[in-house]
Amino acid sequence: MSATVRSLIKTRVDGVHALAPQSMVSDAVDLMNRRNIGAVVVMNPEAELLGVFTERDVLRRVLGEGLDAARTPLEAVMTREVFWIPPDCSVDEAMAVVTERNVRHLPVMEAGRVLGVISVRDLTGAVVAHREFELNELRSYVHGSYGGHVGS
Repeated sequence: MSATVRSLIKTRVDGVHALAPQSMVSDAVDLMNRRNIGAVVVMNPEAELLGVFTERDVLRRVLGEGLDAARTPLEAVMTREVFWIPPDCSVDEAMAVVTERNVRHLPVMEAGRVLGVISVRDLTGAVVAHREFELNELRSYVHGSYGGHVGS
């Protein structure tokens, strides 16, 4: 599949959802619920990526540990080991990263700047759309309605 992650980011209109490390877990949960997203990036004022806070972090590190979401800062419970990809990474390569690393969200970075976050749902949707396109092309070919020209 030749599509790149950059093409997926371009379709997004909502931008990067980021919070400061001192923000409370309850702020992150509120943002994730309002935007219907599963993760936020945690960045300092210089826009440096410090970590990612996900639904999984809420379950394991906050609720699982009995912490108060209104009093727990993100820096205490965020995922610090962040796997990221460049925007020219192919969708297939990105799928390999989420599978290998067992993550559901990948920041997309270029020149030290976060351009967006791609989820496994975004990647799966791109793969399905590409497979549907290929299937339609094959059907057209088999049924004789393919646009190509066959010379005599």
